[in-house]
Amino acid sequence: MKRYKDLSPPPRTIMTPGPVEVDPRVLRAMSMPILGQFDPAFTDIMNETMEMLRELYMTQNQWAFPVDGTSRSGLEAVMVSLIEPGDKVLVPIYGRFGHLLTEIAERCGAEVVTIETEWGTVFDPEVVKQAIVQYRPTIVAMVHGETSTGCMQPLSEIGHFCRENDVLFVVDAVATIGGVPFYTDEWKVDAVMGGTQKCLSVPSGMAPITYNDRVERKIQGRKSIERGLRAASDIPLAGMSGHNRIASNYFDLAQLQDYWSPKRLNHHTEATTMLYGLREGLRILLEEGLEARFARHAENGAAIVAGIRGMGLELFGDDSARLPVVTCIQIPAGVDGESVRSMLLHDFGIEIASSFGPLQGKIWRIGSMGYSSSRKNVLHVLGALEAVLIHHGVKLPAGQGVQAALHVYAGQKEVTYQ
Repeated sequence: MKRYKDLSPPPRTIMTPGPVEVDPRVLRAMSMPILGQFDPAFTDIMNETMEMLRELYMTQNQWAFPVDGTSRSGLEAVMVSLIEPGDKVLVPIYGRFGHLLTEIAERCGAEVVTIETEWGTVFDPEVVKQAIVQYRPTIVAMVHGETSTGCMQPLSEIGHFCRENDVLFVVDAVATIGGVPFYTDEWKVDAVMGGTQKCLSVPSGMAPITYNDRVERKIQGRKSIERGLRAASDIPLAGMSGHNRIASNYFDLAQLQDYWSPKRLNHHTEATTMLYGLREGLRILLEEGLEARFARHAENGAAIVAGIRGMGLELFGDDSARLPVVTCIQIPAGVDGESVRSMLLHDFGIEIASSFGPLQGKIWRIGSMGYSSSRKNVLHVLGALEAVLIHHGVKLPAGQGVQAALHVYAGQKEVTYQ
């Protein structure tokens, strides 16, 4: 009979765009005893989590709660609950995850219209506004921070234009929430989908979302109550006959609302330890303070950029649209990018990422998110990358990368956000 060793994952410095290192306090919280999901002590935790999510998303929305599942579960839950077959959905694509939104919308039965710009750039808001006028969509679905290209899309103008034209604006903020400012209400964003495993520094397994009453009205129009839960007094709803009903049971936001509301209508068995972790991650975030957290991420991202330039390497993407928490680096000619990543992992215990699609094998991506976004980690990855590149025969000014980063830490200029 085969015997297995004790579980002992190797220690790593994780500098990818997700997952990232988890704050030890989060791991400690996840070791707490299990509670029943309707225990008042547990529903208090649910309510506190909702309160903290509203602060994180900078919103007055009633609905702010996690969907149990990885980040993609939040994307699916919002889109399958919101998109009715035949709805026209506009998706502006500037990287891998715009294509993902497109695919999800297509699977929901939408009539999907896409516009695209070159990977490494973002859209002039005027281009998106013109597309809205031309195609007259019901919904615009867009990515805030594209980890595949290291770019971040300005949203405010687009959000206001959508609101003025009665178009629902849905945003994937998985890569940015908790690391850069996201003004849900101010930017007129109707629904936002986030993730835990990036700037929140919580293990992957929950997708915190928020949406406003405009979204809720459409969802409620498709509401059904699971057959085994219906009481004799329930008034028949439009969705009960199957007409216009939300296609997914698990990702049905109308049912999840009842689960997270004072009704506590049973829907699924809550991922108790994951909720403990999310609550603690949010508590830590708010204890640090949103502005201080944004400044930390901006400073560490700027230090990586300065360090890479100090080595004489080329960055990928439009400087004016740079995502502060992901730095994309062009792999020098003649260098085996995977050999460099392998040496970083096995000799230094550092993980960085490659990329996807048209950028596969052309760039490396260094994440500086959440608990991984620290001065120690930044200096470690820059020093190690320099050593590995020299080992691979790259001629570069030894020591200048780390010195450039130290210069940033000695006097970081103010960073502004669009």
